[in-house]
Amino acid sequence: MHSIDPAQLLTQPGEPNPATLRAPLARLLLATRLPFLTITLFGALLGIAGAWSDGVPLNVLGAIVTLLLALVTHAAVNVLNDWCDHHNGTDAINTDRIYPFTGGSRMIQNGVFSAIAMRNFAIALFAIAIVGGLVLTVQVGSGLLLFGIAGVVIGWAYSAAPLALNSRGAGEVCVAAAFWLVVAGADFVQRGEFSSMPLWIGGAYALLTTNVLYINQFPDRAADLAVGKRHWVARLQPSTARWGYALILLLALACVVVPVLLGLVPKMALLALIGFVPTIPATRTLLAHAATPARLAPAIQQTIAAAHLAALFMGIGLVLAAWNQ
Repeated sequence: MHSIDPAQLLTQPGEPNPATLRAPLARLLLATRLPFLTITLFGALLGIAGAWSDGVPLNVLGAIVTLLLALVTHAAVNVLNDWCDHHNGTDAINTDRIYPFTGGSRMIQNGVFSAIAMRNFAIALFAIAIVGGLVLTVQVGSGLLLFGIAGVVIGWAYSAAPLALNSRGAGEVCVAAAFWLVVAGADFVQRGEFSSMPLWIGGAYALLTTNVLYINQFPDRAADLAVGKRHWVARLQPSTARWGYALILLLALACVVVPVLLGLVPKMALLALIGFVPTIPATRTLLAHAATPARLAPAIQQTIAAAHLAALFMGIGLVLAAWNQ
C-alpha cells in the first residue's frame, strides 16, 4: 500500500458519507455504481432486439433473467475494481477525480465500507452471477457457458492481480470484448444457438463504451501513474493520448456503416448514428482540454450518453426493419 496524505482523503460534493448514508441497501446499491449499470442494460436489450429482428420469438422470461444476470455481473466487476484500486492505492491518492465518473465509488476511501466488506461483496455478486448463469445454461444450452466464462474471466482479469490487464495497456480490449459479449450473450439466450448478428450490431456499442473507460482515464492519469497503472492514457502524454479517443470513435463508426454497406444488417441500423451526435462536442472538449482533466466532466457525460443512444437507436432500427418486412 502507498502512504496516504490525510488531506488527499477529503471528500468531494456528492460522495458517499457514512454519516448520511445509513441504509444498508442504499450502501450496497451505491457500491455497485448503480447509475452506470444502465449501459449494460442497453447492451443486453440490443442483443434481444437483434434476435427478435431475425425472426426469433421473444423469450420473455429468458430476457428478464438475462438482464438481471448481466447487471449483477457488471456490478460485481465494479465492486471488484474498487477493491483492487484500493489495494494498489490509486483511488486513495486521486485528487483529480471527477465524482461520480472517475476515482471509484469512494465507498472504501470515505469509510462507508471496509476493504474486506467490499471484497466479500464482490465475491457474493460473482457467486450470484455464476450460479444464475449455470441455471440459465441448463435451460438454454451449453454454448452459453462460453459467454459466461469469458465474461467472468475478463471482469476479473481487468483489475485483479496477477493479470491486472488494465494496468498493462489491455483495458480497452477487455472492455470492448466484455460489452460485445453482453450483446452476444443476450442474443444466444433468445436463439439457443450462435449467430453472427451480434457480431455486426454490437461493435459500435462496445467501442463507444470503451471510450467511456478511455476518457475516464484522463482525470485518473496522475494517480494511476503514481501506483504503476500503465494504461495507454498513462503511457502517453495527454497531447498524444487524446487522439486514441478519436481513433476508437472512428472504429465505432465503421462498425455501423460497414455492415450496412455489406448487407449484413438492415439499412435502418444506420439509426445508430444518432448516438454519435454527443461525441462531437465530447471530442472537441477532450482535444482542447486533455491536459486539464477538471474540464472533462461534460465530455465524460456526453460519451456515456453516446454509448446508450447508439445501442438504443441500433435496436430501434432493427425492430423497425423487421416490422417493415
